[in-house]
Amino acid sequence: MAPSPTKSPRSRSSSTAGDGSAAEPPDGSAVSEPRGFFDVAFTDAVKAVQARLGSRGRNEEIERSPARNSVTPELAAWLAERNSFFLGTASADGRPYIQHRGGPPGFLAALDEKHLAFADLPGNKQYITLGNLSENDRAIIFAIDYAHRQRIKLWGRAEVIEDDPALIERLTPPQSRLRPQRAIRFRLEGWDVNCPQHIPQLFTAEEVEAAAGAMLARIQELEEEVARLKGETE
Repeated sequence: MAPSPTKSPRSRSSSTAGDGSAAEPPDGSAVSEPRGFFDVAFTDAVKAVQARLGSRGRNEEIERSPARNSVTPELAAWLAERNSFFLGTASADGRPYIQHRGGPPGFLAALDEKHLAFADLPGNKQYITLGNLSENDRAIIFAIDYAHRQRIKLWGRAEVIEDDPALIERLTPPQSRLRPQRAIRFRLEGWDVNCPQHIPQLFTAEEVEAAAGAMLARIQELEEEVARLKGETE
């Protein structure tokens, strides 16, 4: 299991361009670099509801905490063990859409401390995500480790990459029979870890088979030991 992302050092620094200025998001809009998910998720409307329901003070403490706006080694390792996640996008008028993405562990790759990416493998050809990103680059990744009941939300901006064959080849799963024509690159603005409450503890078929195999091997060892002991006493 990868180290818990919550144990990672939390960078306070913002990503910078070559001239030392704050890097711009993929759509080129001039906005200040978020310090973490709270700068993105805690809108004025959200803060008003927090105040009305009595949790504003607690969330103000979160806003004063060290930033989580970069891909730490621990977060990258945790994401590298995931074989699926959910990608949320929205149309220009705010109509939300969420899509499941799956692949072998590591298919969601960390490119650097600000960027994640994955190959866009062929699907049902509705292209809702691609259409949304063509007019609204805001996106969210929601990943869950069911076995350890941990989930992480990552806010950012995403762009479709079609003119970088080297990147697309790098992101293509080695055993994939499908050849992607594009990749999706995600620029991280902030991330947060949820508590395990209400997450069902689930295991993959491979994890169950591995546990069962170890158990059966141990049973066989014990049966052989019992047979040996019986032979010595006869």
